[in-house]
Amino acid sequence: MKLILVNQRYGHSRTIVIKGWLKGLLSLCLLGAPVALGYMGYHLALANTANHIVSEKSAEGWEQQLDEQALALAEVRQNAEQQVEALTQRLATLQARLLRLDALGLRLTEVANLDPAEFNFSQQTPGVGGLLLDDGNSMQPPDFIRAITRLEQEIEARGNQLETVSGLINGQQLEQEAEIAGRPVNTGWLSSGFGRRADPFTGRMAWHNGIDFAGAAGEDIISVGTGVVTFSGTRAGYGLMVEIDHGNGYLTRYAHAQELLVEQGEIVNQAQAIALIGSTGRSTGPHVHFEVYKNGRVVDPASYIRRTHR
Repeated sequence: MKLILVNQRYGHSRTIVIKGWLKGLLSLCLLGAPVALGYMGYHLALANTANHIVSEKSAEGWEQQLDEQALALAEVRQNAEQQVEALTQRLATLQARLLRLDALGLRLTEVANLDPAEFNFSQQTPGVGGLLLDDGNSMQPPDFIRAITRLEQEIEARGNQLETVSGLINGQQLEQEAEIAGRPVNTGWLSSGFGRRADPFTGRMAWHNGIDFAGAAGEDIISVGTGVVTFSGTRAGYGLMVEIDHGNGYLTRYAHAQELLVEQGEIVNQAQAIALIGSTGRSTGPHVHFEVYKNGRVVDPASYIRRTHR
């Protein structure tokens, strides 16, 4: 192989003869260079194409993730708005309930004649207290949560006050109902008093354990207080008789009845008809023999007859 080199400036030429292994090496370089360049260009183009595909797929994935996050955020916001609306309605309901409880408490306090200073339903913040024990994980709730919590505490306090008032009222009512007062008849007149008197059968002085009210046969005999019937039947000397336990140590008896209207174990109310005026037993005519016992001892019924139901 010959290589001819020409000098353009001076117009001279030079010939180089390449022989042996140098000739083969040069031929290999001249023939392999295009192949190597083509191979490198192919792989470069392939790499650029792969990078382009990866970039498009990544962009599509990111866009999908953004859409999903936007939907999740919208759902969270909607749920939060619904919860806030529900809490607002709950707050309004609690406020209305508290106003009703306050109004009821004030009314009950007036009706029961209780001390307004002791049961102050207009006090907005009830007195509470205790040691502060920090658990280290306390978090400050939002304002509306604190408002709901405060209202719940006030409602609980009002409920406790109302329970106390209710207990006092019930106690007053039971005490009033347990009292005995008034006459054992609606119509009639006092025919014999309590204590020593002339016996209507023998004429001799004898002790009379009760008082007698004469009246028309068949008229009502009424209970002078609320209680439980402990006896309803016939007893020697008394004829047909009703005995009522009123509690607090009080017991009353109604004797000489024509007919009994209640049975043993029955609960009776004040002024309830329990028998009819008659003349059974040791009696001279239609009347009711009325006795009062306190803690097992007979007492004069006159003081209880002069009482009025409060």
